Amino acid sequence: MLGDETGAAQGGRATLWIAIAGILIAIVFIALISRPTRDTIIPPQVAEPIGGIQAEEATLPPGEVPALPGTLYNETMTEFSITSSAFADNGSIPPEYTADGRNVNPPLTISGIPDGTLSLALIMDDPDAPRGTWDHWIVWNIPPATSEIAAGSVPPGAVQGANGWGRSDYGGPSPPSGTHRYFFKLYALDTILELEPGANKAAVERAMEGHIVAQTRLVGLYSRD
Repeated sequence: MLGDETGAAQGGRATLWIAIAGILIAIVFIALISRPTRDTIIPPQVAEPIGGIQAEEATLPPGEVPALPGTLYNETMTEFSITSSAFADNGSIPPEYTADGRNVNPPLTISGIPDGTLSLALIMDDPDAPRGTWDHWIVWNIPPATSEIAAGSVPPGAVQGANGWGRSDYGGPSPPSGTHRYFFKLYALDTILELEPGANKAAVERAMEGHIVAQTRLVGLYSRD
């Protein structure tokens, strides 16, 4: 009788352990299949920032920014600008392009001409002249396809106005003393100016009113010291 009772007790304990093991296995299985995925924890669009940049943006090349939704990133986009291979902005103008040299205009490069431009206008003046701003070169109706103005030249089809000497040409820097600033101011216009050759700067500026699409400038320095 004792052996039968012992065997029955052992059999009952085995059955209990088997039942407990089955319950544990079921719990683990349910936990595994119901575990949330990474996307449900942190959606990609709101992932944790990496050094202040969203996770998706962190792979962009240095200096590049992501395009706004629904737009394309234009890698070739440039700003409207005028530069010269002869001097840097706020740099010294070589004597060759002054009254002390060949007295011809420096080479100029134009880029980023905005859409809707029908003509360009260029005004070069010196705000540091003793008697007030002195005009050195006035040019308008420059074709909008112009990307280069060679040294000592006027773009085909462009018209020149009167400078401070009353001449319709380029007059190079000739400061009486000290260092002067020479502004090459370029305007993109949505019109063709109806002006007679030889018009002065004031007339050109009046004609441009309300027609300026964009403007930019290049500054050169010159001194005879």
